Order: sequence, then structure tokens, then C-alpha cells
Amino acid sequence: MRLAFFGSPGVAVPFLEACAAEHEVLAVVTQPDKPSGRGLELKAPAVKEAALKLGLRVHQPTKPSSLCGELSALSLDMAVVVAYGRILRPDLLAVTKHGFMNVHFSLLPKYRGAAPVQWSLMKGERETGVTLFWLDAGMDTGPVQRMASTPLPVDEDAPALFPRLVALGVGELRAALADVAAGRVRREPQAGEPSLAPKLDAAAARISFEMPAPELHNRVRGLAAGPGAWLTAGSGRLKVLKTAVADAAAPGEPGLLLAVEPDGAVLVQCRAGVIRVREVQPEGKKKLSAAEFINGLRLRAGQQL
Repeated sequence: MRLAFFGSPGVAVPFLEACAAEHEVLAVVTQPDKPSGRGLELKAPAVKEAALKLGLRVHQPTKPSSLCGELSALSLDMAVVVAYGRILRPDLLAVTKHGFMNVHFSLLPKYRGAAPVQWSLMKGERETGVTLFWLDAGMDTGPVQRMASTPLPVDEDAPALFPRLVALGVGELRAALADVAAGRVRREPQAGEPSLAPKLDAAAARISFEMPAPELHNRVRGLAAGPGAWLTAGSGRLKVLKTAVADAAAPGEPGLLLAVEPDGAVLVQCRAGVIRVREVQPEGKKKLSAAEFINGLRLRAGQQL
């Protein structure tokens, strides 16, 4: 088939490569280069770098709809969208034969929005997956072509889950493109109760030992790929990178340091339950075991964190 591909970050690259391996990708659309690092040098999106290596034509419009005429002239069968990062207007969605298929990392209509992986983890879901659906004028509301689910273990975090969903999604995309090429276009309405997964910022990533231990743990693992769960400890912010819910119960105020374990973890009392904090990162410093951080503050069991 004749395809256009819309995507920007590294997570979209395997999908571009899958499209290019089996179909004719006539246009790759990605976001403009952006300043990065201390020198603010322009950095290209990962999708642009991958597309150039594949010898594909790259477009980086500030307004995607400006490409309507050029894409219409290509007689495209469809477009694939993976983490492009811009809203696509109806005039652009009309330029292909079949439409624009988006790969979304949740079981729609659950977790519509920019951060479905993070919110699935933060809400403690026990199952997640990928949905391939046709874009319409709404936010992740279009009809479904394919959907695949996968169990979500209680201690899996976002950095571990993303690669699994990418692998699952690439397989589903290959199958979906084969279906469309064979004339098996499905447009099943989304079924179930919708929920939202808005973009996360530093304010939304704040945690507290006033939370129940399972809720705190879910937030840490959901935010582990960014922006990172954080709380105030000592004289500044402390990112909490790895935790587990402890099989323990103890009376005491939230934030009470209960024990330092031989493996470098520390047990801390929450509003309900006990959290095992394994790895942290003080603001502007390197990652540490929780025990190393506690020792630096000269705290002992029985004191307040």
C-alpha cells in the first residue's frame, strides 16, 4: 500500500520501520527540530533520523494541514500515526483513501489522551494493551480496527512496559495493514466507559506518604519514565524511582522511617500500609539506594522522614 507516516519520538521508530519494510512509505511527517541541551542546538526527532536512514522523504510542518495538497497528490491508501504530538484536523484526515490509523497504548476507550501508559499504571490497572483505531474529529474517539491486551504485573513500571507495548503494537500494525490491503477494513465503535489520560507535569507527579502505600507505588511506577514521582525530603525535592508495597503493618504517622534493610531499601509508613523505597534521586544529584540517602541525612528507624 501507499502510506504516509506521522510520528515523532523514539517509540514511533519501530512502527515506521515496520511500515517501510512491507509497504511504500511516500511521506514521513514529524515535528520540527527543537533546541536541546545546554547549548540549545537543534535536535531532530527520532523519527526524522530513522526516516532519513531509510531514504524516505521527511516533512516537518508547523501546521500539519499545510500538507493537505501535497499529500492528496500522492494518492495515498492510508496514513499511520504513532505519537505524532499534534492534533490533525478533518481536512487533513480526508486526504487518503481509507483514513488515518492511530496506534494508541491503551484499551480504548480507557485512557484517551497523551499519557495512557502512565495513567494505566498510576490507576493500578491489571490489564492494558494497544488499540489501532481510525482518527476522527474527537480525542481518541474513532472506530477500532484492531485491539490486543496484555497482563499488567503489579510491580512493572513504565520503562519496562513501554517496550512490551511497542512490540505488541508493531505486530498488530503489521496485521492491520495486511487486513486493509486485503480489503478487510473494520470500523468497530469503541465500547465501554471512557476515561482520560492527560499530559503529566511536575505538579501532577508530586507524591506523599499521606497516600496509601498501593497508590504511592502505582504513581512511582507510572511516572518512572518521566516526569518522575517526587516528594520533599531534607532540603529539596527527592525523586522516588523504585518502590514496592511491603507486606508489613505498623502503627505510626505517615513518613515514619520503620527500618533500613540489608539490600539498601527502607520501609516507610504510609497513611495506610507500608512502602518499601528502593531507589531515589536527590535534586541535581545521581541515583542512590534509599539507604544511602537516609544515611546521608543521618536518619534512623523511628525518626520522621
